Amino acid sequence: MSAAGTARAAGTAPPRVLTVAGSDSGGGAGIQADLKTMLALGTHGMSVVTAVTAQNSLGVQGAWELPVAAVRAQYRSVVDDIGVQAVKTGMLASAELVEAVAELIAATDAPAVVDPVGVSKHGDALLAASALDSVRTRLLPVATVATPNLDEVAQLTGVEVASEDDMRRAAAAVLGYGPRWALIKGGHLSGDAVDLLTDGSEEHWLRAPRHDNRHTHGTGCTLASAVAAQLAKGQPVPEAVAAAKEYVTGAIAAGFALGGGIGPVDHGWRFGEA
Repeated sequence: MSAAGTARAAGTAPPRVLTVAGSDSGGGAGIQADLKTMLALGTHGMSVVTAVTAQNSLGVQGAWELPVAAVRAQYRSVVDDIGVQAVKTGMLASAELVEAVAELIAATDAPAVVDPVGVSKHGDALLAASALDSVRTRLLPVATVATPNLDEVAQLTGVEVASEDDMRRAAAAVLGYGPRWALIKGGHLSGDAVDLLTDGSEEHWLRAPRHDNRHTHGTGCTLASAVAAQLAKGQPVPEAVAAAKEYVTGAIAAGFALGGGIGPVDHGWRFGEA
């Protein structure tokens, strides 16, 4: 039995998960966080790099998006040969990239977890304002699960969330754009860390104690990747999200200082339990 809690025969491939996101040179978020999460949860992570950032614990010093042709070629290369059981999106930077990735996902027979990344943990913009409408009209409609935080909810829908009651309105607004499920992350509220998962007919409130740890860089990327990994293993959405929440809560508790600013969560925290 592995640290991820799954066993498989030697020589057989684990479930395959593809992240379509930006690179974080500091290793705490982006595709680096995604791949670490996918490994920790017993899946094989693959990547389509959409942008390269110069980034550390203090913030984002620079960002350069890749051409649409390069993103499309990476995606087709992986999906056409290796195949995927789930796709996760993160930083997509521009309207052109959002639309291209939405088109690729729509043609892929696998669940998609969309993390509509708008700003970094430090407040640096990672999505052009001109791309917001493309996220609403092209990307969210192809999402199995959309995972916005409260800032991203406000950016996409105009709904400001100040309480748990407001999270229902936020979820309804996000679902209005077409994802099958909305996971509204309430981590920016006070009190316990509360998230709301709903498809418009059933609600799942996920609660966890709030850890007094400022080193939370990469939490959004990590949660979305964890959901994708669990979906790739065949779990239904509510169970996948609950398992992902448990994993991320442990990763936040084990977060560590790195550099002079906000350190990352510990993606490998479960490996220390063996």
